[in-house]
Amino acid sequence: MSATDSDLVHLRRCVDLAREALADGDEPFGSVLVSGDGVVLFEDRNRVKGGDATRHPEFEISRWAAANLSPAERARATVYTSGEHCPMCAASHGWVGLGRIVYALSGAQLAGWLAEWNVPAAPVAVLPIGEVVPGAVVEGPVAELEAELREVHRARFR
Repeated sequence: MSATDSDLVHLRRCVDLAREALADGDEPFGSVLVSGDGVVLFEDRNRVKGGDATRHPEFEISRWAAANLSPAERARATVYTSGEHCPMCAASHGWVGLGRIVYALSGAQLAGWLAEWNVPAAPVAVLPIGEVVPGAVVEGPVAELEAELREVHRARFR
């Protein structure tokens, strides 16, 4: 995909959040929720190291949006994320009715890298967001960030 300047600003913040997660000993993923007016509403990073594998930032965005935004505000919002939603996060996105998703790195890209590095596969299937949430507006991956994210994820397994 060809990301806009605004998309890249938000995706770079997602990469920063992923680095923050990695520095804290967690899996390197970060996400940002942006209103239809372009205001950053919520951001988070992975927090699964404590044993709760549902503490993905995309899932936290869904929870926050459900508690704090009207259905119309959720539909106009954009979720930016360093990595494509897993099926759990995609489903939460669909159930809450969030709008557009822009991701930097696809699940298929990450799965390929993990296989290349001989890392065991995740316990959940890698599915494109659109297979979990038909009709979702999804854009990604973003080639400009691929090399940087490859290094971030590679650092996790060094």
